[in-house]
Amino acid sequence: MAVARQQDVGYDYVSDQAAASQWLSSLTPTPLPPPLTVESINPKVIKCEYAVRGAIAIRAQVLQQQLIADPGSLPFDEVVQCNIGNPQGLNQKPITYFREVVSLCDHPDLLGKPQVHELFSADAIRRAHRIIDCLTGRSTGAYSDSQGVKACREDVAAGISARDGFPASPDDIFLTDGASPGVHMVMQLLLRSEKDGILCPIPQYPLYSASIALHGGTLVPYYLDEESQWGLEITELKQQLHTARSAGINVRALVVINPGNPTGQVLSEENQRRVLQFVRDEGLILLADEVYQENIYEAGKKFHSFKKVSRAMGIGEKDLALISYHSISKGYYGECGRRGGYMEVTGFSKEVREQMLKLASVNLCSNVSGQILMSLVMKPPKAGEESYENFIKERDGILSSLARRAKVLTEGMNKLEGVTCNKAEGAMYVFPRLRFPEKVLKVAAAAKVAPDLFYTQRLLEATGIVMVPGSGFRQVPGTWHVRCTILPSEDKLPGVISRLSTFHQKFMDEFRD
Repeated sequence: MAVARQQDVGYDYVSDQAAASQWLSSLTPTPLPPPLTVESINPKVIKCEYAVRGAIAIRAQVLQQQLIADPGSLPFDEVVQCNIGNPQGLNQKPITYFREVVSLCDHPDLLGKPQVHELFSADAIRRAHRIIDCLTGRSTGAYSDSQGVKACREDVAAGISARDGFPASPDDIFLTDGASPGVHMVMQLLLRSEKDGILCPIPQYPLYSASIALHGGTLVPYYLDEESQWGLEITELKQQLHTARSAGINVRALVVINPGNPTGQVLSEENQRRVLQFVRDEGLILLADEVYQENIYEAGKKFHSFKKVSRAMGIGEKDLALISYHSISKGYYGECGRRGGYMEVTGFSKEVREQMLKLASVNLCSNVSGQILMSLVMKPPKAGEESYENFIKERDGILSSLARRAKVLTEGMNKLEGVTCNKAEGAMYVFPRLRFPEKVLKVAAAAKVAPDLFYTQRLLEATGIVMVPGSGFRQVPGTWHVRCTILPSEDKLPGVISRLSTFHQKFMDEFRD
């Protein structure tokens, strides 16, 4: 019926629909380009690189998923994450006392249960009560002050005082989500344009190069001396500072990583005194990355904070601008996923500190459980308390095992053809130098990758071992390295070294000139 009526009035349904479609098309705007492309991203983000979680780590994740989905499909049965200092990711056990206190703070109702004294140590219960009483709403789920829970800052300051023998104030402590946000905060404060520079060690932890790039500054490199156990030479600092200033760069701060990452050296107190004198003479801020301060393995070596050394020299707060960083991610605790840390800020005016607090306030606060853990790290059980003996047993067991593993891995690296490896005096890594046959350099150049990246790619595909190419940390031009963590357990480490040794020999034979 409807069709007949349309025909009766001369209605052409097909042509009418075509006209309607054409009319609608005329109303449709021209397709717009995507609102965000790689070309339109902030170029500072493009410039930023972080090799520890770069291409090798991403490929390792793919291989890990393949092993789960299809066991036996690869020439290895597990991926070994030697690329990152993630102790509990490689099965290091957490410290019992720390976890007890955090558990009680996260679930305070447990404190009212009759079984609590059977499950938790008495000193952990007392510590949890004290912390909970200082939390907003008595809950770790509530925001804290932007600078951090005052009771936690008091414990951190007490720990610094006990460590150094000089007073520390909770007002100087900013609790952060690991050390990294503190570094970013300071870079935001310091870097106004690419004309502002930061002196950084090379090799360096990529956090610094990435942060400087993100905030639009210039990294001014100073090279550590591999031949003298990655020594920090004042003549090198002076030369690089002069070069940068001659190029119009306003160098604002010096970064020192002690113990070194990725290089593992521990500075002598005398070396630190010379660094402090250099900083004072040149009017620089000292940024002291001290997150590996518990990780000292070499006999005769000892960690000294820059604050302690400066105060012992008679350098007071008015004479030195110093920011010191620490974290719960390393040491014997390895609580990476909890994201806790602090920066101690001394030698700055009230007005500058107000701006720091404003920046901290933008992020509201760091996570409260991480704050609690940082306070426990800096003020652990004392002799005579119920948890003390077990705490010491766990702490010393982990550190002595790390020392053994550092020695075993260093010796294993030095047995490889064309490889030399300095001792890991501290931290969590070895950073061996690889001397490749000329053919490797040519093949890598043809593939448009650095030779050490080419090596770590081949290593991963053949063995499942994940290492970071030294080029991701920067290095003396023409030298090639890899960073490998010492964290695989003592029972697994010999197997890792064996797989590495077999691969390395085949690799060298394949590319031998």
